[in-house]
Amino acid sequence: MSKRIIKKVAVLGSGVMGSRIACHFAGIGVQVLLLDMVPKEAMESDNKAARNKLVNDALQAAIKSNPSPVYTKDVVKRITTGNFTDNLKDIAGYDWIIEVVVERLDIKQQIFTEVEKYRKPGTLITSNTSGIPIHLMAEGRSDDFKKHFCGTHFFNPPRYLRLLEIIPTPHTDAAVVDFLMQYGDLYLGKTTVLCKDTPAFIANRIGVYGIMAIFGLVDKMGLTVDEVDALTGPIIGRPKSATFRTADVVGIDTLVKVAKGVYDNCPNDERRDTFVIPAWLEKMVANNQLGDKTGQGFFVKKKGEKGEKEIYSLDFTSFEYKPRTKAKFATVEAAKPIDDLKTRLKALCAGTDKAGEFYRHFHYGLFSYISHRIPEISDEIYRVDDAMMAGFGWEIGAFESWDVLGVESTVQKMKAAGYSVAPWVNDMLEAGIKSFYKVENGKRLYYDVNSRSYKSLPGGDAFIVMKNFENQTVWKNSGCRLYHLGDDVLGLEWNTKMGSIGGEVIEGIQTAIAKAEDKYKGVVIANDSANFSAGANVGMIFMLAIEQEYDELDMAIRMFQNTMMRARYSAVPVVVAPHALTLGGACELSLHSDKVCAAAETYIGLVELGVGLIPGGGGTKEFVLRAADEMHEDEPETITLKNRFLTIATAKVATSAHEGFDLGILRKGKDEVVLNQGRRIAEAKKSVIELFDSGYVTPVQRNDVKVLGRSALGALYAGINGMVRAQYATEHDALVGRKLAYVMCGGDLSEPTLVSEQYLLDLEREAFLSLCGEKKTLERIQSVLKGGKPVRN
Repeated sequence: MSKRIIKKVAVLGSGVMGSRIACHFAGIGVQVLLLDMVPKEAMESDNKAARNKLVNDALQAAIKSNPSPVYTKDVVKRITTGNFTDNLKDIAGYDWIIEVVVERLDIKQQIFTEVEKYRKPGTLITSNTSGIPIHLMAEGRSDDFKKHFCGTHFFNPPRYLRLLEIIPTPHTDAAVVDFLMQYGDLYLGKTTVLCKDTPAFIANRIGVYGIMAIFGLVDKMGLTVDEVDALTGPIIGRPKSATFRTADVVGIDTLVKVAKGVYDNCPNDERRDTFVIPAWLEKMVANNQLGDKTGQGFFVKKKGEKGEKEIYSLDFTSFEYKPRTKAKFATVEAAKPIDDLKTRLKALCAGTDKAGEFYRHFHYGLFSYISHRIPEISDEIYRVDDAMMAGFGWEIGAFESWDVLGVESTVQKMKAAGYSVAPWVNDMLEAGIKSFYKVENGKRLYYDVNSRSYKSLPGGDAFIVMKNFENQTVWKNSGCRLYHLGDDVLGLEWNTKMGSIGGEVIEGIQTAIAKAEDKYKGVVIANDSANFSAGANVGMIFMLAIEQEYDELDMAIRMFQNTMMRARYSAVPVVVAPHALTLGGACELSLHSDKVCAAAETYIGLVELGVGLIPGGGGTKEFVLRAADEMHEDEPETITLKNRFLTIATAKVATSAHEGFDLGILRKGKDEVVLNQGRRIAEAKKSVIELFDSGYVTPVQRNDVKVLGRSALGALYAGINGMVRAQYATEHDALVGRKLAYVMCGGDLSEPTLVSEQYLLDLEREAFLSLCGEKKTLERIQSVLKGGKPVRN
């Protein structure tokens, strides 16, 4: 088969999903044609704008939505809009056609009839249905259509939720399935999960079961909305939206539709009764309490006594909205200090109060259900876990959770509590196999039900998980672990709260580089936590400042700077692979690395101004250096410096790795964006090897950084004073801004001068230390440490 290349994609349907799928494809560099109906009032019109009003309005609404569906605003230029009547013929020139119209089989079939008139043979044609059987949509179509037809179920919002379910029919060419699985992974950044053509596929089948089972426990245990959401959110590794808030976001009518679909179409489901809609839920639908789309669901926003908006939750007894109450359970309170999710789950399920009882019923029901879904919805257990983590935002999969709690002991407890398990689980245990997953030589294996043996997870070396290399630990301290990732490459990760960078992490970076220089090719710095790092340990800074331990503080900042410079000027390549929050000191580490392999969803920036400080770990110095290198003869030198100054002064954070290039944090031609977050560590490792093997040479410290002195300082000061007069900045903001300007201009120099990096680092450190002595800076830091936003003072 010839190599398939996707250059142009046609998306049919511009609703919430269609418009956002179009944006995601445009975001990865593909040309997109987005089509929808001609509005009724424009049927007889020749006006193009009137005929395309529906699709254009939908696209604009998507672009303006929050969170943004695009990595950068300019990608919208790759989207062409049109309508089915005038432009469906244009799909003849497209490589992939994705149908995303209303969830009605008859309408989808009508669309496909029209598509067959224009689609060129061999073109991919897929449907984004969330539940309509894929084989029914293919009925009556040509053999070539059937061969290239498949279900491709994106989850909303497509940019952020990583799941893409691939659902073939018996007629789908195996090569097409393989292509979609690989393309979704490599180019769309998705966790692609192969599903069988069963009702609700995998993620919604298990996810909606979980929600409906919780609804059953609400009735059985007399739980409230607030209690359930307190029990089923981050405390068990689930999203903050937990259960009822998730239902409001998704739409209660949508949830009911999926549940009824499973009930009607799965007569042999042993837990079919779980999908019966409770009377109180039917009442909510009848009352149009459908969640966010109607302004009220399980929650509603109301004006409080002082006029501010407050969130009220639904009381199932009175069916009225009442002010939210903070649910408290002894088991939950005892488990909250436990950072490790797996350890926390064990503690929660061992609880002796109402919460412990809930967790046992919830997990026993879930484990029973997933065991019976093999092989109905999937032949492999890992696909179920992948679907739930990527589609519903679970930190840990269902089968993996079962492993954590102990498969054998939990099965005994389940049976005692009246929950059955599928026969294959009993067979597995009788054969002496006690877990669904295990790790060998850095590779994760899963239990394969058909062969009754362990098999390697697909992807192999493309997906590196640091913790899988624990038996190859080279060094560790209280916060860090250094692993040998194979091929003479070291991997450093740390497990501090929010990935904060303190003394133990600084020691880890220094040690990793030293050991790599001794006998390895280089170092990858990354982790598998929810965020890469929220920056330096401001708690430590606060304590030293409040106790006026300025010598120790000076030493700490000096050590931080030295460590960043160590990363820049080491004898081996240092590659950082950040993801999610990469703020402050973590951004500075990235700035000083040889290369950054950033996940597309990396939110990176120098945010120190938010707490009344300036970047003190070399971030300010690096921005000055880059500004100097970017200055052009055909524009005023101050323009480049001013732009760099504003990026730090406004604490701008890139909303994607792509935007990181626009902010000058990532370097074009040097740093790399990895669409699939799971691949970034493997890419970083590959980059280390490539840099080393191509003859890596230690860079030379710079002594030729051009700073502008007074010529730029006056302009920046004037801008700062203007911000204060216009009340956009406080006097304290202005103080911090002037300190930043002073450093970035190289001090009060009478003329432009060439200086060294160390000169700038010294200025940076002096300014940082002086701000640590400011009362208002300490107030801002204290506010952040208490979990709030920095106070404006």
